[in-house]
Amino acid sequence: MNTVSSLPSHVAVIMDGNGRWAKKRMMPRLLGHRAGVKAIERTVREADAIGIKYLSLYAFSTENWRRPEKEVSGLMSIFRFVLRRKVDEMKRENVRLRFAGCRDTMPADIVELMEWAEGETRENTGLTLVPCLNYGGRQEILHAVESAIRAGVELPLTEDVFRSFLYLPDIPDPDLVIRTSGERRISNFWLWQSSYSEFYFTDVLWPDFGGKELAEAMEFYANRERRYGALK
Repeated sequence: MNTVSSLPSHVAVIMDGNGRWAKKRMMPRLLGHRAGVKAIERTVREADAIGIKYLSLYAFSTENWRRPEKEVSGLMSIFRFVLRRKVDEMKRENVRLRFAGCRDTMPADIVELMEWAEGETRENTGLTLVPCLNYGGRQEILHAVESAIRAGVELPLTEDVFRSFLYLPDIPDPDLVIRTSGERRISNFWLWQSSYSEFYFTDVLWPDFGGKELAEAMEFYANRERRYGALK
Protein backbone atom coordinates (compact mmCIF):
# COMPACT_ATOMS: atom_id res chain seq x y z
CA MET A 1 0.00 0.00 0.00
CA ASN A 2 1.24 3.54 -0.72
CA THR A 3 3.04 4.68 2.42
CA VAL A 4 2.60 8.40 1.68
CA SER A 5 -1.02 8.83 0.61
CA SER A 6 -3.61 6.75 -1.20
CA LEU A 7 -4.63 9.84 -3.21
CA PRO A 8 -2.16 11.68 -5.46
CA SER A 9 -1.96 15.43 -5.03
CA HIS A 10 -0.90 16.02 -8.64
CA VAL A 11 -2.08 13.84 -11.52
CA ALA A 12 -0.57 14.42 -14.96
CA VAL A 13 -2.17 13.03 -18.11
CA ILE A 14 -0.73 12.38 -21.56
CA MET A 15 -3.99 12.50 -23.49
CA ASP A 16 -3.34 10.15 -26.39
CA GLY A 17 -5.66 8.52 -28.92
CA ASN A 18 -7.91 11.27 -30.29
CA GLY A 19 -6.87 10.55 -33.86
CA ARG A 20 -7.25 6.79 -33.54
CA TRP A 21 -10.65 7.26 -31.88
CA ALA A 22 -11.81 9.27 -34.91
CA LYS A 23 -10.24 6.88 -37.42
CA LYS A 24 -12.09 3.90 -35.90
CA ARG A 25 -15.31 5.79 -36.54
CA MET A 26 -14.27 6.98 -40.02
CA MET A 27 -14.40 10.58 -38.81
CA PRO A 28 -12.00 13.52 -39.36
CA ARG A 29 -9.21 13.75 -36.77
CA LEU A 30 -10.49 17.10 -35.52
CA LEU A 31 -13.71 15.45 -34.39
CA GLY A 32 -11.54 13.18 -32.28
CA HIS A 33 -9.93 16.23 -30.70
CA ARG A 34 -13.36 17.71 -29.99
CA ALA A 35 -14.40 14.44 -28.35
CA GLY A 36 -11.19 14.72 -26.34
CA VAL A 37 -12.42 18.04 -24.92
CA LYS A 38 -15.46 16.23 -23.52
CA ALA A 39 -13.11 13.75 -21.84
CA ILE A 40 -11.22 16.67 -20.30
CA GLU A 41 -14.46 18.05 -18.88
CA ARG A 42 -15.37 14.66 -17.36
CA THR A 43 -11.92 14.16 -15.91
CA VAL A 44 -11.75 17.65 -14.39
CA ARG A 45 -15.09 17.12 -12.66
CA GLU A 46 -14.11 13.67 -11.35
CA ALA A 47 -10.64 14.78 -10.23
CA ASP A 48 -12.10 17.74 -8.35
CA ALA A 49 -14.81 15.60 -6.76
CA ILE A 50 -12.35 13.08 -5.30
CA GLY A 51 -9.99 15.73 -3.97
CA ILE A 52 -7.08 15.85 -6.42
CA LYS A 53 -5.40 19.24 -6.04
CA TYR A 54 -3.53 19.52 -9.36
CA LEU A 55 -4.39 18.08 -12.77
CA SER A 56 -1.97 18.75 -15.63
CA LEU A 57 -2.85 17.83 -19.20
CA TYR A 58 -0.43 17.46 -22.11
CA ALA A 59 -2.58 19.37 -24.58
CA PHE A 60 -0.09 20.45 -27.27
CA SER A 61 3.60 19.60 -27.42
CA THR A 62 6.42 21.53 -29.07
CA GLU A 63 6.60 18.63 -31.54
CA ASN A 64 2.91 18.92 -32.48
CA TRP A 65 3.70 21.87 -34.77
CA ARG A 66 4.96 19.23 -37.23
CA ARG A 67 1.45 17.89 -37.74
CA PRO A 68 -0.50 18.85 -40.90
CA GLU A 69 -1.28 22.56 -41.03
CA LYS A 70 -5.03 21.93 -41.17
CA GLU A 71 -4.91 19.88 -37.96
CA VAL A 72 -2.75 22.43 -36.12
CA SER A 73 -5.06 25.25 -37.21
CA GLY A 74 -8.06 23.24 -36.04
CA LEU A 75 -6.46 22.59 -32.65
CA MET A 76 -5.79 26.31 -32.20
CA SER A 77 -9.44 27.01 -32.99
CA ILE A 78 -10.48 24.47 -30.35
CA PHE A 79 -8.19 26.15 -27.79
CA ARG A 80 -9.77 29.53 -28.57
CA PHE A 81 -13.30 28.14 -28.29
CA VAL A 82 -12.65 26.33 -24.99
CA LEU A 83 -10.95 29.31 -23.36
CA ARG A 84 -13.71 31.73 -24.38
CA ARG A 85 -16.59 29.45 -23.40
CA LYS A 86 -15.36 27.55 -20.33
CA VAL A 87 -13.73 30.14 -18.06
CA ASP A 88 -17.01 31.28 -16.50
CA GLU A 89 -17.87 27.64 -15.76
CA MET A 90 -14.47 27.13 -14.14
CA LYS A 91 -15.00 30.21 -12.01
CA ARG A 92 -18.31 28.81 -10.77
CA GLU A 93 -16.70 25.44 -10.03
CA ASN A 94 -13.75 27.05 -8.19
CA VAL A 95 -11.18 25.67 -10.67
CA ARG A 96 -7.97 27.64 -11.13
CA LEU A 97 -6.26 27.70 -14.53
CA ARG A 98 -2.51 27.91 -14.98
CA PHE A 99 -0.62 27.18 -18.17
CA ALA A 100 2.78 25.57 -18.72
CA GLY A 101 4.77 25.91 -21.91
CA CYS A 102 6.54 28.40 -24.13
CA ARG A 103 4.27 31.30 -25.04
CA ASP A 104 6.71 33.06 -27.38
CA THR A 105 5.70 31.05 -30.45
CA MET A 106 2.00 30.69 -29.70
CA PRO A 107 -0.54 32.87 -31.59
CA ALA A 108 -0.77 36.22 -29.83
CA ASP A 109 -4.55 36.08 -29.39
CA ILE A 110 -4.34 32.67 -27.70
CA VAL A 111 -1.65 33.98 -25.33
CA GLU A 112 -3.98 36.87 -24.46
CA LEU A 113 -6.79 34.40 -23.76
CA MET A 114 -4.47 32.30 -21.58
CA GLU A 115 -3.45 35.34 -19.54
CA TRP A 116 -7.07 36.44 -19.25
CA ALA A 117 -8.16 32.97 -18.10
CA GLU A 118 -5.40 32.83 -15.49
CA GLY A 119 -6.40 36.25 -14.19
CA GLU A 120 -10.11 35.40 -14.07
CA THR A 121 -9.52 32.22 -12.04
CA ARG A 122 -6.60 33.41 -9.90
CA GLU A 123 -8.63 33.54 -6.67
CA ASN A 124 -10.14 30.07 -7.06
CA THR A 125 -9.09 27.63 -4.35
CA GLY A 126 -10.25 24.26 -5.69
CA LEU A 127 -8.57 22.09 -8.31
CA THR A 128 -5.69 23.73 -10.19
CA LEU A 129 -5.93 22.75 -13.86
CA VAL A 130 -2.65 23.01 -15.79
CA PRO A 131 -3.01 22.72 -19.58
CA CYS A 132 0.46 22.26 -21.07
CA LEU A 133 0.42 24.18 -24.37
CA ASN A 134 3.46 24.35 -26.63
CA TYR A 135 5.22 22.36 -23.92
CA GLY A 136 8.33 20.21 -24.17
CA GLY A 137 10.32 18.86 -21.26
CA ARG A 138 13.72 19.28 -22.91
CA GLN A 139 12.79 22.78 -24.01
CA GLU A 140 11.72 23.67 -20.46
CA ILE A 141 15.08 22.49 -19.08
CA LEU A 142 17.02 24.43 -21.73
CA HIS A 143 14.90 27.51 -21.00
CA ALA A 144 15.63 27.17 -17.28
CA VAL A 145 19.40 26.88 -17.94
CA GLU A 146 19.35 29.97 -20.15
CA SER A 147 17.33 31.90 -17.57
CA ALA A 148 19.72 30.90 -14.77
CA ILE A 149 22.72 32.04 -16.85
CA ARG A 150 21.06 35.37 -17.65
CA ALA A 151 20.29 35.82 -13.94
CA GLY A 152 23.96 35.32 -13.11
CA VAL A 153 23.37 32.35 -10.82
CA GLU A 154 26.60 31.21 -9.21
CA LEU A 155 27.85 27.63 -9.31
CA PRO A 156 27.35 25.06 -7.95
CA LEU A 157 23.73 25.13 -9.08
CA THR A 158 21.39 23.40 -6.62
CA GLU A 159 18.17 21.60 -7.54
CA ASP A 160 16.11 24.13 -5.60
CA VAL A 161 17.66 27.08 -7.43
CA PHE A 162 17.31 25.35 -10.80
CA ARG A 163 13.68 24.53 -10.08
CA SER A 164 12.94 28.21 -9.54
CA PHE A 165 13.56 28.78 -13.27
CA LEU A 166 11.08 26.15 -14.47
CA TYR A 167 7.71 27.20 -15.91
CA LEU A 168 5.66 26.59 -12.74
CA PRO A 169 8.15 26.07 -9.91
CA ASP A 170 5.55 26.30 -7.15
CA ILE A 171 3.43 23.40 -8.43
CA PRO A 172 4.30 20.03 -6.86
CA ASP A 173 5.78 17.30 -9.03
CA PRO A 174 3.31 14.78 -10.45
CA ASP A 175 2.65 11.86 -8.12
CA LEU A 176 1.03 9.94 -10.96
CA VAL A 177 1.41 10.19 -14.73
CA ILE A 178 -1.37 8.59 -16.79
CA ARG A 179 -1.01 7.80 -20.47
CA THR A 180 -3.94 6.61 -22.55
CA SER A 181 -4.21 4.66 -25.83
CA GLY A 182 -1.77 1.86 -25.01
CA GLU A 183 1.46 3.74 -25.67
CA ARG A 184 4.30 3.24 -23.16
CA ARG A 185 6.47 6.33 -23.41
CA ILE A 186 6.74 9.74 -21.77
CA SER A 187 7.01 11.81 -24.99
CA ASN A 188 8.99 14.74 -23.55
CA PHE A 189 6.45 15.48 -20.81
CA TRP A 190 7.47 16.78 -17.35
CA LEU A 191 10.98 15.33 -17.73
CA TRP A 192 12.43 17.07 -14.68
CA GLN A 193 9.28 16.84 -12.58
CA SER A 194 8.43 13.18 -13.19
CA SER A 195 11.71 11.74 -11.85
CA TYR A 196 9.87 9.89 -9.07
CA SER A 197 6.36 9.78 -10.48
CA GLU A 198 4.37 6.58 -10.72
CA PHE A 199 3.29 5.70 -14.29
CA TYR A 200 -0.06 4.23 -15.24
CA PHE A 201 -0.78 3.09 -18.80
CA THR A 202 -4.21 2.22 -20.15
CA ASP A 203 -5.35 1.00 -23.56
CA VAL A 204 -8.42 3.27 -23.39
CA LEU A 205 -8.35 6.01 -26.03
CA TRP A 206 -8.53 9.48 -24.52
CA PRO A 207 -12.04 10.41 -25.78
CA ASP A 208 -13.38 7.32 -23.94
CA PHE A 209 -11.64 8.19 -20.67
CA GLY A 210 -13.86 9.11 -17.71
CA GLY A 211 -14.67 8.49 -14.08
CA LYS A 212 -14.32 4.71 -14.25
CA GLU A 213 -10.88 4.92 -15.84
CA LEU A 214 -9.73 7.58 -13.38
CA ALA A 215 -10.90 5.40 -10.48
CA GLU A 216 -8.86 2.50 -11.86
CA ALA A 217 -5.78 4.72 -12.03
CA MET A 218 -6.38 5.82 -8.43
CA GLU A 219 -6.61 2.18 -7.32
CA PHE A 220 -3.32 1.44 -9.08
CA TYR A 221 -1.67 4.40 -7.33
CA ALA A 222 -3.05 3.46 -3.92
CA ASN A 223 -1.35 0.08 -4.18
CA ARG A 224 2.05 1.47 -5.09
CA GLU A 225 4.79 1.85 -2.48
CA ARG A 226 6.73 5.03 -3.16
CA ARG A 227 10.29 4.86 -1.79
CA TYR A 228 12.03 7.69 -3.70
CA GLY A 229 15.18 5.63 -4.09
CA ALA A 230 15.32 4.44 -0.46
CA LEU A 231 15.52 0.80 0.59
CA LYS A 232 12.31 -0.92 1.55
